[in-house]
Amino acid sequence: MRESLDIRKAREQHRRYREALKDQGLDVVLLDRDDEHPDSCFVEDTAIVHGGRAVICRLAPVSRRGEEEQVELVLREYLSVKRIEAPGTIEGGDVMHLSDRLVSGLGQRTNESGVKQASQWLEVHFDTVQDPGMVHLKSHVTYLGGNTAICTRRFVEHPALSGLNLLVIPDDEAYAANTLALGDTVLMPSGHLEAHRIVRSAGYEVVPLDTSEFEKCEGALTCLSIII
Repeated sequence: MRESLDIRKAREQHRRYREALKDQGLDVVLLDRDDEHPDSCFVEDTAIVHGGRAVICRLAPVSRRGEEEQVELVLREYLSVKRIEAPGTIEGGDVMHLSDRLVSGLGQRTNESGVKQASQWLEVHFDTVQDPGMVHLKSHVTYLGGNTAICTRRFVEHPALSGLNLLVIPDDEAYAANTLALGDTVLMPSGHLEAHRIVRSAGYEVVPLDTSEFEKCEGALTCLSIII
């Protein structure tokens, strides 16, 4: 659906996304536009932040390498930073942050070397979910806090998610599995009413946001920011 992308609408959706973050009390740092990298709005993929440190990711698609440069400059103002080295690849969209560990996908974009390097630098245990057909883990499961995660049926039985309270959403609303939880408030893509109901019933406030133009590019809510 990329051919039908409305760039003006995408920019307006991005503006509303930033406003939603500010409404939750976050300070938002807006990077300069990067016209050389069309996917650069998906900043989440470029870094993983944990425990006062950041690892700068080595992106799997060669066409995306370079997106991390501007992100690294900003993160160095706040955190200790180290880069992933070849042959490692890892992308932030593959990494779910739990209270006591991280869970990473091993699929099209992230390999074992990338996970090992990230684990060593961030000094945190990684569990992994291996699926060669997967682009990013957080397209299928995201953590809401309080030992609760929202997920599709694809990985509901996976051992890496054992012990979590899993909110399983309908197959036809799978896109809503990518959410951004900020305390007890959860930003969710609009139009997925059953998924919204499930999350509200678990005690969270839901803020729907229109992300239609980013969905056309296989992007979602967590993709558009790095929370530190």
